[in-house]
Amino acid sequence: MPQESDPRVAAIAAEATEWRRHLHANPELSFEEHQTSDFVAAKLESWGIAVTRGIAGTGLVGTLRGARGQQGANAGRAIGLRADMDALPMQEMTEDLPYRSTRPNVMHACGHDGHTAMLLGAARYLSEKRDFEGTVHFIFQPAEEKGGGGRVMVEEGLFTRFPCDAVYGIHNGSNVPKGQFVITRGTTNAAADTVKLTVRGLGGHAARPHQALDPVLVASHIVVALQSVVSRRVDPLDSAVLSLCSIHGGSACNVIPEEVVIEGTVRTLRPETRDEMQRLLTEVATATATAHGASVEIDYERGYPPVVNSDGPVERARLAAANLVGEGMLVREAPPTMGGEDFSYMARTVPGCFIRLGQMDPGKPNFSTHHPRYNFNDDILPTGIAFWSSLVEQELTPG
Repeated sequence: MPQESDPRVAAIAAEATEWRRHLHANPELSFEEHQTSDFVAAKLESWGIAVTRGIAGTGLVGTLRGARGQQGANAGRAIGLRADMDALPMQEMTEDLPYRSTRPNVMHACGHDGHTAMLLGAARYLSEKRDFEGTVHFIFQPAEEKGGGGRVMVEEGLFTRFPCDAVYGIHNGSNVPKGQFVITRGTTNAAADTVKLTVRGLGGHAARPHQALDPVLVASHIVVALQSVVSRRVDPLDSAVLSLCSIHGGSACNVIPEEVVIEGTVRTLRPETRDEMQRLLTEVATATATAHGASVEIDYERGYPPVVNSDGPVERARLAAANLVGEGMLVREAPPTMGGEDFSYMARTVPGCFIRLGQMDPGKPNFSTHHPRYNFNDDILPTGIAFWSSLVEQELTPG
């Protein structure tokens, strides 16, 4: 099994660092990853890996069969390894970074450039060694941040066209020590829903508020009232998040507007809590608007379901991680994160395992994902490449 110190892994990781920085400088938004997809496909094809493109638009799958033949105990097995490719609609603020984004208001602020480079590195290593039976599918997914590219790939027949006995994904952990693996059973990521509340009143002159019905005031009361939903209506031993992150209304300092729009997100871990949060939000917002003589239109959109890891893939991923970094760098039990992830659609279709790989380095600036100064830590590329490669050889090699 390959190790981080393996000279070939180290050499490939050095190349992967260059690939990652190229991708960082040239980010693309969800379902617009055309150049990224071209870059990935060209690399895979140059290593003799069969590439199928056009899945969910810019998504692609590279397929590699082991050199140990197709007659052994694992000959009929196949596993999928998934990396997301898209960037965020954000302006990067790392002015001192030589490979910072060249595209205004587009940035790799979640590390998908690193995930892509890491999986490419594993594909490079495995294509050279091919020391396994069966098949590995390298799944490069578009639109994790917006649009549910994972869902679209599944709906377009990902696992029908590329059958997998298990599927695995890695996300960097900006709050996890560098090189540490977090591999847990059950729910790892929350369901992520969005809500848009359009508060309607009656516009008028700011000097005569009694002749209007101010939606700014009503919207403010709704925002405050909704803060009590989680703290007073959800079981303290359960988990839920309601964050209202955007409020827009009005166009002049002396005009009371007709409407105000509030937008936010709701995160939950349990289906029952998800249903209850939608009911409570609707109830509280409607009652508050009515109490002020206004109305509110609520557009509540169910987003990504929770990511739920399956026991079998979890145990196999833990074994590969423990063999690579030792038990001291493997966390087997940890609370779920309230971040959403559309890997959930893949893990609902075939047994799956979503893994966090830490990148927090005390010696370097550390910003959370989705921060304008976030940067993927290239030091974890050798770890990720060795892990992916070890997992494939472990899964698809006779005992």
